[in-house]
Amino acid sequence: MDKTIENLFNLNGKVAIVTGTSRGLGKAMAIALAKAGANIVGVGVSDMSETKEEIQKIGRQFLEIKADLTNTKSVDKIVSETVKKFGGIDILVNNSGTIRREDAINYKEKDWDDILNLNLKTLFFLSQKVAKQFMKQETGGKIINIASMLSFQGGIRVPAYTASKSGVMGLTKALANEWAKYNINVNAIAPGYMATDNTKQIREDEKRSQEILDRIPSGRWGTPEDLAGAVVFLASKASDYVNGHTLAVDGGWLAR
Repeated sequence: MDKTIENLFNLNGKVAIVTGTSRGLGKAMAIALAKAGANIVGVGVSDMSETKEEIQKIGRQFLEIKADLTNTKSVDKIVSETVKKFGGIDILVNNSGTIRREDAINYKEKDWDDILNLNLKTLFFLSQKVAKQFMKQETGGKIINIASMLSFQGGIRVPAYTASKSGVMGLTKALANEWAKYNINVNAIAPGYMATDNTKQIREDEKRSQEILDRIPSGRWGTPEDLAGAVVFLASKASDYVNGHTLAVDGGWLAR
């Protein structure tokens, strides 16, 4: 391979904060970034020991920060502890999120607030804090938000999740507009129907699962590892002229 092209995807020495790294998409993306050369800061409330072990086997460092992202109280701590350990930040992946299924007519205010707080509010304020650090460093940086197919579509029985993920796509564009002049790239990945905890309920519904599979040109549920190439691309120099974009990794779902 041309070494110049290879170097575009090289993350050696970079520091990446990834929220929700204990399992699923967050774990797979953290491992992919580590394989590309980055040291990882894992953020969340669940046990991250498996992720930490795998990243250390690769030869990268892993800093675990326990933080409840359903509110913004830990935002300052996440940034300060990362800078204290590594001296700076290069990449932020806003992966943490949740979903609750209920008919819109019966949806409870608490469920609405819990989802919007985690999926959108904390995502914004953590991005803001990291962007301030990027500006202080004068190095630029990469922010990657995790959107959804429901950033493009309405979905069924998930009004708060749809609102939050539509907001993520819009916010990605808004932040890109304001921060590109500081050499900060803000983009998003919209995973398709992935075999994760969030989709367990519909995957166990044989009829609904088959309906979904029938619409996916690739003919299968996605896996967390399917996001590896996308997250490395958006975290690397290869995407320096990509800004405000939401990249669908969906097996062709939206093409139908």
